[in-house]
Amino acid sequence: MESDRNDGLRAVVIGGGTGIYAVLTGLRHYTSNITAIVSMSDNGGSSGRLRDEFGYLPPGDVRRCLVALASDEDSLLLRQLFEYRFDRGLGLNGHSFG
Repeated sequence: MESDRNDGLRAVVIGGGTGIYAVLTGLRHYTSNITAIVSMSDNGGSSGRLRDEFGYLPPGDVRRCLVALASDEDSLLLRQLFEYRFDRGLGLNGHSFG
């Protein structure tokens, strides 16, 4: 389907969470000229711990957007890498690699 893309089409997507992931996953089949503005307000799970303990902005939604925009050939590897959760290690247990 990527051969049917109209790369003259420009798209801007603003959002976060599951919604922006779904939109980007579908939209990338129509154009590669996509700008995503991703909210970084997730506060659950390991994102909340990273924010509280280290002052980091939660990377989860940005990580998922990168996977959504990856080509079909790359997306499986990126998904496996970015969604890997450490199951041991002081301070790493429960956190995603990405």
